[in-house]
Amino acid sequence: MTTTASSMDLRQDQAPHDRRPSWQRRLRRFGYAPAADEPSGDVRDRLVPPYAEPSPRLWRALGVPPLLAERLTRWSGWGGPLLVTLMAGVMRFWNLGSPRAVIFDETYYAKDAWALVHRGFEVSWDRYGKSANDMVLQQHGNLAIPTDPAYVVHPPVGKYVIGLGELVFGFDPFGWRFMTALLGTLSVLLLCRIGRRMFRSTFLGCLAGALMAVDGLHFVMSRTSLLDGVLMFFVVAAFGCLVVDRDRARERLAAALPAGPDGRVRPDERVADAFRFGWRPWRWTAGVMLGLAVGTKWNGLYVLAAFCVMTVLWDVGTRKVAGARRPYLAVLKYDTGAAFVATVPVALAVYLVSWTGWILSPADGTGGYYRNWAATDGKGGTWTFLPDWLRSLWHYEHEVYNFHVHLDQPHTYQSNPWSWIVLGRPVSYFYESPSPGADGCPVDAGQKCAREVLAIGTPLLWWAACFAILYVLWRWAFRRDWRAGAIACGIAAGYLPWFHYQERTIFLFYAVVFLPFLCLAVAMMIGAVIGPRGSTDMRRVIGASAAGVLVLLIAWNFIYFWPLYTGQAIPIDSWRSRMWLDTWV
Repeated sequence: MTTTASSMDLRQDQAPHDRRPSWQRRLRRFGYAPAADEPSGDVRDRLVPPYAEPSPRLWRALGVPPLLAERLTRWSGWGGPLLVTLMAGVMRFWNLGSPRAVIFDETYYAKDAWALVHRGFEVSWDRYGKSANDMVLQQHGNLAIPTDPAYVVHPPVGKYVIGLGELVFGFDPFGWRFMTALLGTLSVLLLCRIGRRMFRSTFLGCLAGALMAVDGLHFVMSRTSLLDGVLMFFVVAAFGCLVVDRDRARERLAAALPAGPDGRVRPDERVADAFRFGWRPWRWTAGVMLGLAVGTKWNGLYVLAAFCVMTVLWDVGTRKVAGARRPYLAVLKYDTGAAFVATVPVALAVYLVSWTGWILSPADGTGGYYRNWAATDGKGGTWTFLPDWLRSLWHYEHEVYNFHVHLDQPHTYQSNPWSWIVLGRPVSYFYESPSPGADGCPVDAGQKCAREVLAIGTPLLWWAACFAILYVLWRWAFRRDWRAGAIACGIAAGYLPWFHYQERTIFLFYAVVFLPFLCLAVAMMIGAVIGPRGSTDMRRVIGASAAGVLVLLIAWNFIYFWPLYTGQAIPIDSWRSRMWLDTWV
């Protein structure tokens, strides 16, 4: 049997010298497990836990020679994630140009992206009237780009990303969906590797990525040129960089701890309290990714704040495990300032650079929207010592903020965030009713078919995630598992801020930003179902069977809803059979 969940009981951030107060003893009835007074084993294994490997019995049962088994184990760290990514990529790029239409908010972002990569700022397409989308589809980009600036309410990074695909493949549905499909595919690879590093299990890492590969919301967002899929990629990339940075920091501290006469490394208060981690390039890279996230959509700011707090707490846990008597003071003295500089100023700089096209546009009224504000309506005041472009940009951002907080125009598919986690109100991106024999509708259908692209997650995956969230919260609160805390942080950063804007016009597909963390939560829960190291064979067989049934049901559920994700024409009765809730119609 494999040891896929062997790291599920590693309480890596517990202090070795904690005493057990009464409140901890009372919490033990709920599963609270404080650190032992005398930790066993080498502290290096607690700072940098080893990866789980398949049991030799498994290879023998499969008839795999030892040398080949060793190579398969070594290659699986990349081979497994790459295979999952290949599967995800094939699905996402298959027939990517269908529907050949401008669906949902592609009407904004596809055209804004085309203008950005050619003019450096968004333009108004009103000169073409209501036929603008039809003209775009008919003329394949041979359409004169207007010159009048347009008022847009999202930063430019995501549109530049979409525009790269348009530059390479043309101003058509395949071109403006290419980059979102590519980033959606790469996000699966990132999640596999992140999950592997967090759980110290190639199996659980690949499982997390595979779950996201077969999630309907992620799939649809990867095949639509909207900004939220781009934002999700940068958030996952930033999280992955911080996880790598955590490992690298712990490796450095473990190497600095002295070994005893028996060769074992034990906690050392002097080293843990005064150690300097030095240059941390992965944290700076995370700052760049977070800047790109904020430069895609402003809700990336909440992720930036949450991840900054999370990485500082990780440093506290690192020093605590190494034996620091005052870990918070040590982190405040040596780590907090460096963490701030590597994230917040870097993210701000990246955000400003993303506006370069707008900044360099003319300030005489022919450039970007509000580019000439400082030279016209913004004359005078106490901030005239700042560059005109900066004052104009600040005014623009202020106006955009007012737009966002007061956006309450009703929309057919808007939904309250309370309903997102159970998929209460999905968003229909595209719908047609082709007649029999047309647009893929079977000749013998007897009546019109339904052809829809519905932005909805795979229901069984999301409903399982409801239980997985409860599991990681329990694991974080009572087992002090840093991985559960990190997953909960990612979900909270992408989800909780929307509860502050419940009266605003918001949509279920915003949830794609925290979807990767839901998949990590489900993978972690499945690892617990399979069983920890030391479980009996019977326990492992029962757990693996239950986990296998759940994963197969999720995969079946994705296949069942495939026509609704890809816009395939199906008989209307088949479409109705997939409307499990009245609110999905």
